Amino acid sequence: MNTPQVIAEIGLLVYPGAQTSAVGGLTDLFEVANRMASEQGAAQVPRLRISHWRLNAQGRALERGFDSLPGSDSTLVAVLLPPSLAEPPEGATLRLLAEWIRARHAAGAAVGSVCLGAFLLAETGLLDGRKVTTHWTSAKTLAERYPSISVQLDTPIVDDGDIITSAGLMAWAELGLRLVDRLMGPSIAAHTARFLMVEHSDSARECGSNFSPILSHGDAAVLKVQHWLQASGAVDVSLASMAERAGLEERTFLRRFRAATGLKPTEYCQHVRVGKAREMLEFTNDTVDHIAWVVGYQDPGAFRSTFRKITGLAPSDYRKRFGVSAPNGERTELA
Repeated sequence: MNTPQVIAEIGLLVYPGAQTSAVGGLTDLFEVANRMASEQGAAQVPRLRISHWRLNAQGRALERGFDSLPGSDSTLVAVLLPPSLAEPPEGATLRLLAEWIRARHAAGAAVGSVCLGAFLLAETGLLDGRKVTTHWTSAKTLAERYPSISVQLDTPIVDDGDIITSAGLMAWAELGLRLVDRLMGPSIAAHTARFLMVEHSDSARECGSNFSPILSHGDAAVLKVQHWLQASGAVDVSLASMAERAGLEERTFLRRFRAATGLKPTEYCQHVRVGKAREMLEFTNDTVDHIAWVVGYQDPGAFRSTFRKITGLAPSDYRKRFGVSAPNGERTELA
């Protein structure tokens, strides 16, 4: 008896002013990924369902418009906010959109923004205390309007697992490929990029995908802890503090966390930290010892050992292979 194929739904939020070319481009990219998976005989990977979400005629609720698999039973695993060439919506519309995004995130969907989509995402409060990126012409405005956000001016993409922000107006392709990598694997992502003739980092294919936490498991207590770990970078956390955050006894928390995520809490924290370190090694010239300290390792040797265990490379070798030097050897931050 054949097992029904898993469906992973990606929702594109077509808010007023959203760039239609990005919406269409992302839709095509995900359909190409489905085609690549079919041609490769990858029956075990999910089928991507692409849906467009718009305000209804009354402007009081969000509803599906375009749906690539109408009638299918699925929940959103990701919500993407396309770029915009205009100012973000205001007033009641902005509040409604922000509330909808927050609800999807709380239900376990990853949220990604492109370029000025970060302004809409910032309005949700989900970026508070986090490092984010946006288009360089609007980075200062974003930092001034939302002072609790740390805007990384020279970083093309910031991937926190549950929230991803990308900088360029055309960065929707890399964001889309990152989700294909996450949901369907690096091989399908590479084939999709090759078919579309767009650049895509080889780091995921050679060293394993960037950490892609399971968020759609339905355990609200565990999900609350995951959001906290992703936002904090899993720095200075303990089993006791995680269990307290979940509102559970430690033994119960351990059991439920592993059942939901497939990892022990310590392993999960290691993956979060190494994911942050990979990003810094790719986009900054900070020393390896400094990066180790920033992501929560007091012992650089322990960091190097953990990094090699997860990626298969020493941090210095990883940088040589995938690093991109920042201007003047520094990372610019607006806070």
